[in-house]
Amino acid sequence: MRFPALILFLLLISQVAQAQLERATRSSMYVNFGRTGANLREFNLMLQDKGLTPMRKSYSNFGFGYQTRFNDFILGLEVLQSSGPASNFNGYEIDYRSTRFLLNVGFSFTEEGPFQLIHYMAIGSGSLNFQMLRESDANSIDAFLQQPQQGFILRDGNIQKSSLNMTGFLTEIGFHTSYDFPIPGRDESLEILARFGYAFSPFEDSWNLNGINFGAAQAGAFFRVGAGITLPDHNFFYRDASIGAHLIYGLNFTTPDALNSNLEENGLQPFSGRPNNIGLKILGFNRNKLYGVDFYNLGLSGQANETMNHNLNSVRIYGNAGLILFDLRNIEVGVLGGLGYGNLRYTLYSPNKPDFPSLFEQPDFDGYVRSAGLMGKPELMVTYALPTNRGNFYDIIFGVHAGYELPLTPYNFLGLPMFKYMANPYLQFTLGIRP
Repeated sequence: MRFPALILFLLLISQVAQAQLERATRSSMYVNFGRTGANLREFNLMLQDKGLTPMRKSYSNFGFGYQTRFNDFILGLEVLQSSGPASNFNGYEIDYRSTRFLLNVGFSFTEEGPFQLIHYMAIGSGSLNFQMLRESDANSIDAFLQQPQQGFILRDGNIQKSSLNMTGFLTEIGFHTSYDFPIPGRDESLEILARFGYAFSPFEDSWNLNGINFGAAQAGAFFRVGAGITLPDHNFFYRDASIGAHLIYGLNFTTPDALNSNLEENGLQPFSGRPNNIGLKILGFNRNKLYGVDFYNLGLSGQANETMNHNLNSVRIYGNAGLILFDLRNIEVGVLGGLGYGNLRYTLYSPNKPDFPSLFEQPDFDGYVRSAGLMGKPELMVTYALPTNRGNFYDIIFGVHAGYELPLTPYNFLGLPMFKYMANPYLQFTLGIRP
């Protein structure tokens, strides 16, 4: 989620849009899920040497994406969350997760119509979390802070600190096929899709953690299916309807005061400042109606004491709907309501751990507490659309969004209420494109 990717994003569109004479556009947003084959060879060899069963050779994917088509040229963004199949050993659960942010560039083999067959290549970066943890015996937050060790957590590209902490260089080569089904009474269509291909990290030593290569957790042949909302070109006129992709930089006006008090009481450093907020907003409209999805990540991090670090992280995912109240020239004012999911995770971890296999034999270094639930929000938005060329293939959108997040379910850390931290006013600045 870096601004150089956005610059490349805009340059590619500009070059291709100017090179094509006839305009045919389509924008869509979608979700997909599937599996990817992988073999954590070095870790499995270590397990085999100890007479243990290896981890299974695949991991699951859940993705959210945006795609726009300019004639036969395809450009898109995708966020993928992957998780491995958990294995159990002597009371510990071994698991891994990865997050990826990818920019997709492709070419359609088919003319604009209900059926699409697209070949694409994706480039981006990501993060990897590998852990071996057991259930904590703590029954209060103070008991956890005094004895947090449940196992180990290894991270490369630690997005628990910030979305900008993604690392590595990741690629995918694949095919995207989809078919449109009309939605009665709507200009949008329902898109059923499938994606298949191969994901990989091109640099061999990119994902080494404590002496073992975990590159296979970011690689493998994949197959995903999904569904989305799409706006075929023949269903609307310019300015009637579109779907845009926007990067979010937000200010959330909240501090974890309740948790900070417990940290200080247990000899740990409190968190300071506001959580950072970097994310992705997909926002569509049809006439005066708005809809879309927000995906962003709030993070706080710091040093807990002389030997341990800690972070407080929350991922928010919202489905939004609303209305445009005012539309004059290139300025739009609208209101949105969002309903979604939020989690909250506090991790206390040691940055100094031995390499494998010693770490596997004596794993108790780190621990975490977690809570999750439903979130809601009202939001006011003001946007300005800047046309980029005579053909009006796309606009650059500058936006300001203000609102209030409200937890709809209790958020507690072993009896410590975190409701006040999750309830907060926010201000978001967005920059994106809209066909």
